[in-house]
Amino acid sequence: MFLLLGFVLTLNSRPANSQTPDVAAEMGRYEDVAKRIIELAVFGAAQNRSYRRLADFTDTIGNRVSGSRNLEMAIKYMYTAMKQDGLDVHLEPVKIPHWVRGKESAEMIMPRTKSLAILGLGSSVGTPPEGVEAEVLVVQSFEELKRRASEATGRIVVFNQPFISYSETVAYRAFGASEAAKVGAVATLIRSVTPFSINSPHTGLQIYQDGVKRIPTACITVEDAELMWRLAQNKQKIVVRLIMGAQTLPDADSFNTVAEIRGWQHPEQVVLLSGHLDSWDVGQGAMDDGGGVMISWEALSLIKDLGLRPRRTLRAVLWTGEEQGGVGAQQYFNLHKENISNFDLVMESDLGTFTPMGLQFLGSEAARKVMEEVIKLLAPINVTKLETDAEGTDIFLWMQAGIPGASLHVADSRYFWFHHSEGDNMTVQDPHDMDLCSALWAVVAYVVADLEDMLPRRP
Repeated sequence: MFLLLGFVLTLNSRPANSQTPDVAAEMGRYEDVAKRIIELAVFGAAQNRSYRRLADFTDTIGNRVSGSRNLEMAIKYMYTAMKQDGLDVHLEPVKIPHWVRGKESAEMIMPRTKSLAILGLGSSVGTPPEGVEAEVLVVQSFEELKRRASEATGRIVVFNQPFISYSETVAYRAFGASEAAKVGAVATLIRSVTPFSINSPHTGLQIYQDGVKRIPTACITVEDAELMWRLAQNKQKIVVRLIMGAQTLPDADSFNTVAEIRGWQHPEQVVLLSGHLDSWDVGQGAMDDGGGVMISWEALSLIKDLGLRPRRTLRAVLWTGEEQGGVGAQQYFNLHKENISNFDLVMESDLGTFTPMGLQFLGSEAARKVMEEVIKLLAPINVTKLETDAEGTDIFLWMQAGIPGASLHVADSRYFWFHHSEGDNMTVQDPHDMDLCSALWAVVAYVVADLEDMLPRRP
């Protein structure tokens, strides 16, 4: 549902929904500045800079789960680094969940002994200290679980659901524990939500349903899920011992980290670009979402280095608590929604910073026509495709309220290979790809912020 905003009038500015007579002609004035940004980012003094920044950040801090000391250090690191870069930086306090994994292990003890690689799922409860030992029921869908509900009492339910797409398959990770608890299961093990595995478990958030018993839940590897499925198909009795020290502590203090280049004509109007600073507690969080953080910082650095200052304010927000359901972004929205008419465009990069393929955009048809001209300025790096349906947990509320939104579309076929796993580290990143993403991010943000009019809203 989109909020009807109507026309927004600002001093010395035409209404936000007014139409530029000749968008293409106006955009022609930005060809030279777009080329300068691209040249600096891809071939000039800033070449590889976003990659180097990301490597230093992740090698210094490591992963940054919500509520952790590492996340606190990450926020301080980025605040200091962007201040030293000459940007206007401040912190906005929020409260975020604080879940701790603790020690964990799983072992199949029948029909043979085998250690199982696991990662407890975020917000899961722990087991008793001695663990949970029970026979296993293996199913491939929620429908099969319902058909076999009478077999689930007192068992550990293993979900061996096939990977179809992340958006469809993630339901098993998110809701598997509560669905199994409804039929009497004592724990769940969820096949990792990934299309590719080298015996690597992938964690993520799970959500307990109100009024349903909370049982321990962890992800297992694709290989182990399929092993237990085959054993079950051969009528073998499977017994697993699961030990999890997970616990949820009181909410922690944290901050959204905000850096700006203030607009020269309409500083109250904002183009927001963003990535999330938190990660899960495995790997380095380089891909998810260190890359998105760094290209958002880099975009401001490129614009500053070229001595550019747009009409409107460019604001990079490094979200906290995204992996726990976008809680930092929700609190930011609640704090700033009274000024919603001054938000021109919200942007988020949270699907990796691989080779850029285009820009996803959600907005009015009139705004789309403007953005089609903006993206043509990326012709020097052959990224001129404007796609539909922008996405991003942290910008969703703004788009739902009618603010135009954009997200980076990259060659992300490998993204879920590494997502929420120990594989998410600097080895995944490519410096040239990050330069291209930074150039795209900077050009789009600067041009939209400097256009004579704000992007037209939905009628």
